[in-house]
Amino acid sequence: MSEGTMQRRAQRDDQRDQRTKRAGGLNRLLAAAAALPVMLIAAGCSSDSGSGSGDDSQKAGADTNAGATVSAAPTVQAAAYQSLPEPCAVLSKKTLTELVPKGTKGKEGTSSDTATRASCSWSSLDNNGVKGSQFRWMNVSLLRFESDAASGSGEQQAQEYYTKQIQDAQAVTGATNAKTQALAGTGDEATTVRYDLKKKEGAFKQQTVVTRVENVVVTVDYNGAGLAGEKTPSADTLTKAAEKAAKEAVAAVQSANGEGTNGEAAGGGSTTSPSPGKSSTASPSASSSASPSASPSASASKKS
Repeated sequence: MSEGTMQRRAQRDDQRDQRTKRAGGLNRLLAAAAALPVMLIAAGCSSDSGSGSGDDSQKAGADTNAGATVSAAPTVQAAAYQSLPEPCAVLSKKTLTELVPKGTKGKEGTSSDTATRASCSWSSLDNNGVKGSQFRWMNVSLLRFESDAASGSGEQQAQEYYTKQIQDAQAVTGATNAKTQALAGTGDEATTVRYDLKKKEGAFKQQTVVTRVENVVVTVDYNGAGLAGEKTPSADTLTKAAEKAAKEAVAAVQSANGEGTNGEAAGGGSTTSPSPGKSSTASPSASSSASPSASPSASASKKS
Protein backbone atom coordinates (compact mmCIF):
# COMPACT_ATOMS: atom_id res chain seq x y z
CA MET A 1 0.00 0.00 0.00
CA SER A 2 1.37 3.36 -0.93
CA GLU A 3 1.93 6.13 1.56
CA GLY A 4 -0.71 8.36 -0.14
CA THR A 5 -3.37 5.73 0.22
CA MET A 6 -2.62 5.27 3.91
CA GLN A 7 -2.94 9.03 4.55
CA ARG A 8 -6.33 9.24 2.85
CA ARG A 9 -7.66 6.30 4.92
CA ALA A 10 -6.50 7.93 8.10
CA GLN A 11 -8.27 11.16 7.13
CA ARG A 12 -11.52 9.29 6.45
CA ASP A 13 -11.31 7.55 9.86
CA ASP A 14 -10.79 10.91 11.57
CA GLN A 15 -13.78 12.41 9.74
CA ARG A 16 -15.95 9.41 10.67
CA ASP A 17 -14.97 9.71 14.33
CA GLN A 18 -15.86 13.43 14.34
CA ARG A 19 -19.27 12.75 12.73
CA THR A 20 -19.98 10.06 15.32
CA LYS A 21 -19.12 12.44 18.19
CA ARG A 22 -21.31 15.16 16.71
CA ALA A 23 -24.20 12.71 16.23
CA GLY A 24 -23.91 11.47 19.81
CA GLY A 25 -24.01 14.99 21.19
CA LEU A 26 -27.01 15.88 19.04
CA ASN A 27 -28.86 12.75 20.18
CA ARG A 28 -28.27 13.60 23.82
CA LEU A 29 -29.56 17.14 23.24
CA LEU A 30 -32.67 15.87 21.50
CA ALA A 31 -33.32 13.38 24.30
CA ALA A 32 -33.02 16.12 26.90
CA ALA A 33 -35.34 18.37 24.92
CA ALA A 34 -37.91 15.59 24.60
CA ALA A 35 -37.80 14.87 28.36
CA LEU A 36 -38.48 18.48 29.34
CA PRO A 37 -42.20 18.62 28.20
CA VAL A 38 -42.85 15.31 29.96
CA MET A 39 -41.52 16.76 33.21
CA LEU A 40 -43.54 19.94 32.77
CA ILE A 41 -46.73 17.95 32.11
CA ALA A 42 -46.12 15.78 35.15
CA ALA A 43 -45.55 18.83 37.30
CA GLY A 44 -48.74 20.42 35.97
CA CYS A 45 -50.78 17.32 36.71
CA SER A 46 -49.40 17.20 40.21
CA SER A 47 -50.28 20.85 40.76
CA ASP A 48 -53.85 20.38 39.41
CA SER A 49 -54.38 17.38 41.63
CA GLY A 50 -53.46 19.33 44.73
CA SER A 51 -55.69 22.26 43.81
CA GLY A 52 -58.68 19.97 43.17
CA SER A 53 -58.27 18.29 46.52
CA GLY A 54 -58.41 21.67 48.20
CA ASP A 55 -61.62 22.61 46.41
CA ASP A 56 -63.18 19.27 47.30
CA SER A 57 -62.24 19.77 50.93
CA GLN A 58 -63.76 23.23 51.00
CA LYS A 59 -66.94 21.93 49.34
CA ALA A 60 -67.18 19.05 51.78
CA GLY A 61 -66.75 21.48 54.67
CA ALA A 62 -69.49 23.71 53.30
CA ASP A 63 -71.79 20.72 52.90
CA THR A 64 -71.08 19.67 56.46
CA ASN A 65 -71.84 23.14 57.78
CA ALA A 66 -75.07 23.28 55.76
CA GLY A 67 -76.13 19.91 57.11
CA ALA A 68 -75.41 21.04 60.64
CA THR A 69 -77.94 23.88 60.38
CA VAL A 70 -80.95 23.06 62.57
CA SER A 71 -84.38 24.14 61.32
CA ALA A 72 -86.48 26.22 63.72
CA ALA A 73 -89.31 24.30 65.39
CA PRO A 74 -92.82 25.27 64.21
CA THR A 75 -94.71 27.57 66.58
CA VAL A 76 -98.37 28.51 67.08
CA GLN A 77 -99.90 31.58 68.62
CA ALA A 78 -100.43 31.12 72.34
CA ALA A 79 -104.00 30.94 73.61
CA ALA A 80 -105.39 34.27 74.84
CA TYR A 81 -107.56 32.98 77.71
CA GLN A 82 -106.21 30.71 80.42
CA SER A 83 -109.22 30.52 82.77
CA LEU A 84 -112.95 29.85 82.89
CA PRO A 85 -115.37 31.43 85.36
CA GLU A 86 -117.42 29.45 87.85
CA PRO A 87 -120.14 28.09 85.54
CA CYS A 88 -123.05 28.56 87.97
CA ALA A 89 -122.00 32.16 88.58
CA VAL A 90 -121.87 33.39 84.97
CA LEU A 91 -125.41 34.81 85.11
CA SER A 92 -126.74 37.48 87.44
CA LYS A 93 -129.47 36.76 89.96
CA LYS A 94 -131.78 39.09 88.04
CA THR A 95 -131.29 37.22 84.77
CA LEU A 96 -131.83 33.85 86.42
CA THR A 97 -135.03 35.08 88.01
CA GLU A 98 -136.30 36.13 84.58
CA LEU A 99 -135.27 32.97 82.72
CA VAL A 100 -135.75 30.22 85.32
CA PRO A 101 -137.88 31.83 88.05
CA LYS A 102 -138.49 28.61 90.00
CA GLY A 103 -135.00 27.22 89.72
CA THR A 104 -132.37 29.92 90.19
CA LYS A 105 -129.99 27.56 91.98
CA GLY A 106 -127.88 25.89 89.31
CA LYS A 107 -126.43 22.39 89.14
CA GLU A 108 -122.82 22.24 88.04
CA GLY A 109 -121.92 19.65 85.44
CA THR A 110 -119.27 16.98 85.95
CA SER A 111 -115.79 17.84 84.64
CA SER A 112 -112.32 16.49 85.30
CA ASP A 113 -110.74 19.86 84.45
CA THR A 114 -112.91 22.90 85.17
CA ALA A 115 -110.23 25.22 83.76
CA THR A 116 -110.88 23.65 80.36
CA ARG A 117 -114.51 22.47 80.44
CA ALA A 118 -117.36 23.55 82.70
CA SER A 119 -121.16 23.78 82.68
CA CYS A 120 -124.19 24.60 84.78
CA SER A 121 -127.89 23.89 84.29
CA TRP A 122 -131.10 25.29 85.75
CA SER A 123 -134.60 23.82 85.70
CA SER A 124 -137.80 25.72 86.51
CA LEU A 125 -141.38 24.44 86.77
CA ASP A 126 -144.03 27.04 87.56
CA ASN A 127 -146.94 24.80 88.50
CA ASN A 128 -150.36 26.47 88.34
CA GLY A 129 -152.38 23.36 89.12
CA VAL A 130 -155.36 22.83 86.84
CA LYS A 131 -154.37 25.93 84.89
CA GLY A 132 -151.25 24.19 83.69
CA SER A 133 -147.55 24.85 84.17
CA GLN A 134 -144.75 26.74 82.56
CA PHE A 135 -141.50 24.82 82.18
CA ARG A 136 -138.07 26.34 81.53
CA TRP A 137 -134.68 24.67 81.28
CA MET A 138 -131.31 26.28 80.60
CA ASN A 139 -127.73 25.07 80.32
CA VAL A 140 -124.56 27.10 79.88
CA SER A 141 -121.45 25.22 78.76
CA LEU A 142 -117.94 26.64 78.53
CA LEU A 143 -115.14 25.01 76.56
CA ARG A 144 -111.62 26.44 76.40
CA PHE A 145 -108.95 25.36 73.92
CA GLU A 146 -105.18 25.62 74.34
CA SER A 147 -102.70 26.16 71.53
CA ASP A 148 -100.86 23.05 70.43
CA ALA A 149 -98.29 22.50 67.67
CA ALA A 150 -100.16 19.42 66.44
CA SER A 151 -103.73 20.78 66.68
CA GLY A 152 -103.14 24.45 65.94
CA SER A 153 -103.83 27.62 67.90
CA GLY A 154 -106.49 27.69 70.59
CA GLU A 155 -108.46 30.24 68.59
CA GLN A 156 -108.39 28.07 65.47
CA GLN A 157 -109.63 25.03 67.42
CA ALA A 158 -112.36 27.14 69.03
CA GLN A 159 -113.50 28.35 65.60
CA GLU A 160 -113.80 24.77 64.37
CA TYR A 161 -115.74 23.71 67.46
CA TYR A 162 -117.97 26.79 67.20
CA THR A 163 -118.92 25.79 63.65
CA LYS A 164 -119.64 22.20 64.67
CA GLN A 165 -121.84 23.28 67.59
CA ILE A 166 -123.99 25.29 65.19
CA GLN A 167 -124.22 22.35 62.79
CA ASP A 168 -125.24 20.02 65.64
CA ALA A 169 -127.98 22.43 66.76
CA GLN A 170 -129.29 22.57 63.19
CA ALA A 171 -129.40 18.79 62.86
CA VAL A 172 -131.71 17.86 65.77
CA THR A 173 -134.13 15.12 64.77
CA GLY A 174 -137.77 16.19 64.72
CA ALA A 175 -137.07 19.92 64.77
CA THR A 176 -139.50 22.15 62.89
CA ASN A 177 -139.66 25.86 62.06
CA ALA A 178 -135.88 26.02 62.35
CA LYS A 179 -134.22 29.39 62.01
CA THR A 180 -130.54 30.37 62.18
CA GLN A 181 -129.33 33.93 62.52
CA ALA A 182 -126.09 35.73 63.35
CA LEU A 183 -125.94 37.56 66.68
CA ALA A 184 -123.98 40.82 66.80
CA GLY A 185 -122.26 42.32 69.83
CA THR A 186 -121.57 39.01 71.55
CA GLY A 187 -118.00 37.78 71.68
CA ASP A 188 -115.98 37.53 68.47
CA GLU A 189 -118.77 35.66 66.67
CA ALA A 190 -122.15 34.33 67.70
CA THR A 191 -125.09 32.48 66.12
CA THR A 192 -128.59 31.69 67.34
CA VAL A 193 -130.38 28.52 66.24
CA ARG A 194 -134.01 28.10 67.25
CA TYR A 195 -136.70 25.56 66.42
CA ASP A 196 -139.87 23.88 67.68
CA LEU A 197 -139.81 20.35 69.06
CA LYS A 198 -142.89 18.26 69.83
CA LYS A 199 -142.62 16.07 72.94
CA LYS A 200 -145.15 13.92 74.71
CA GLU A 201 -145.23 16.51 77.51
CA GLY A 202 -146.01 19.37 75.14
CA ALA A 203 -144.70 21.68 72.44
CA PHE A 204 -141.23 22.98 73.24
CA LYS A 205 -139.43 26.03 71.94
CA GLN A 206 -135.67 25.47 71.80
CA GLN A 207 -133.03 28.19 71.52
CA THR A 208 -129.31 27.49 71.19
CA VAL A 209 -126.87 30.39 71.18
CA VAL A 210 -123.28 29.52 70.28
CA THR A 211 -120.62 32.15 70.90
CA ARG A 212 -116.85 32.21 70.47
CA VAL A 213 -114.68 34.68 72.35
CA GLU A 214 -110.97 34.17 71.59
CA ASN A 215 -110.21 30.51 72.40
CA VAL A 216 -113.40 29.87 74.42
CA VAL A 217 -116.74 28.64 73.10
CA VAL A 218 -119.89 29.39 75.11
CA THR A 219 -123.08 27.46 74.32
CA VAL A 220 -126.40 28.47 75.88
CA ASP A 221 -129.30 26.03 75.52
CA TYR A 222 -132.66 27.38 76.63
CA ASN A 223 -136.06 25.85 76.13
CA GLY A 224 -139.59 26.43 77.35
CA ALA A 225 -143.00 24.84 77.13
CA GLY A 226 -146.54 25.31 78.34
CA LEU A 227 -147.64 22.07 80.01
CA ALA A 228 -151.06 20.65 80.92
CA GLY A 229 -152.88 23.07 78.70
CA GLU A 230 -150.82 26.14 79.58
CA LYS A 231 -150.02 28.55 76.75
CA THR A 232 -146.87 27.84 74.72
CA PRO A 233 -144.27 30.56 75.31
CA SER A 234 -143.28 32.96 72.54
CA ALA A 235 -140.22 31.87 70.56
CA ASP A 236 -139.15 35.50 70.15
CA THR A 237 -139.28 36.09 73.91
CA LEU A 238 -137.28 32.95 74.63
CA THR A 239 -134.71 33.84 71.97
CA LYS A 240 -134.11 37.29 73.45
CA ALA A 241 -133.70 35.72 76.88
CA ALA A 242 -131.18 33.16 75.62
CA GLU A 243 -129.18 35.82 73.78
CA LYS A 244 -129.09 37.93 76.94
CA ALA A 245 -127.73 34.96 78.88
CA ALA A 246 -125.07 34.41 76.21
CA LYS A 247 -123.89 38.03 76.47
CA GLU A 248 -123.55 37.72 80.25
CA ALA A 249 -121.68 34.42 79.98
CA VAL A 250 -119.20 35.96 77.52
CA ALA A 251 -118.69 38.91 79.86
CA ALA A 252 -118.00 36.44 82.68
CA VAL A 253 -115.32 34.69 80.60
CA GLN A 254 -113.66 38.01 79.85
CA SER A 255 -113.81 39.06 83.49
CA ALA A 256 -112.25 35.77 84.61
CA ASN A 257 -109.30 36.59 82.35
CA GLY A 258 -108.86 40.18 83.53
CA GLU A 259 -110.99 41.97 80.95
CA GLY A 260 -114.02 44.22 81.33
CA THR A 261 -116.53 43.68 84.09
CA ASN A 262 -118.89 40.82 84.79
CA GLY A 263 -122.63 41.38 84.67
CA GLU A 264 -125.19 42.13 82.02
CA ALA A 265 -122.98 44.06 79.58
CA ALA A 266 -122.44 42.48 76.18
CA GLY A 267 -119.06 40.86 75.69
CA GLY A 268 -116.99 42.04 72.76
CA GLY A 269 -113.78 40.71 71.29
CA SER A 270 -110.83 40.49 73.67
CA THR A 271 -107.39 42.06 73.57
CA THR A 272 -105.66 39.99 76.24
CA SER A 273 -102.00 39.34 75.51
CA PRO A 274 -101.52 35.66 74.69
CA SER A 275 -99.73 33.37 77.11
CA PRO A 276 -98.76 29.71 76.80
CA GLY A 277 -100.50 26.77 78.45
CA LYS A 278 -101.10 23.04 78.30
CA SER A 279 -102.96 21.28 75.52
CA SER A 280 -106.69 20.70 75.61
CA THR A 281 -108.18 17.33 74.82
CA ALA A 282 -111.74 18.53 74.41
CA SER A 283 -113.66 17.07 71.50
CA PRO A 284 -116.76 18.53 69.79
CA SER A 285 -120.19 17.09 70.57
CA ALA A 286 -123.83 17.90 69.96
CA SER A 287 -126.04 20.31 71.90
CA SER A 288 -128.79 18.81 74.05
CA SER A 289 -132.36 18.26 72.90
CA ALA A 290 -135.23 20.02 74.61
CA SER A 291 -137.25 18.07 77.17
CA PRO A 292 -138.61 18.60 80.73
CA SER A 293 -135.94 16.30 82.11
CA ALA A 294 -133.17 17.69 79.94
CA SER A 295 -129.65 17.04 81.15
CA PRO A 296 -126.66 19.41 80.69
CA SER A 297 -125.57 19.97 77.10
CA ALA A 298 -123.39 17.26 75.63
CA SER A 299 -120.84 19.97 74.89
CA ALA A 300 -120.24 20.25 78.64
CA SER A 301 -119.91 16.55 79.40
CA LYS A 302 -116.92 15.04 81.13
CA LYS A 303 -113.70 15.06 79.13
CA SER A 304 -112.65 11.82 77.58
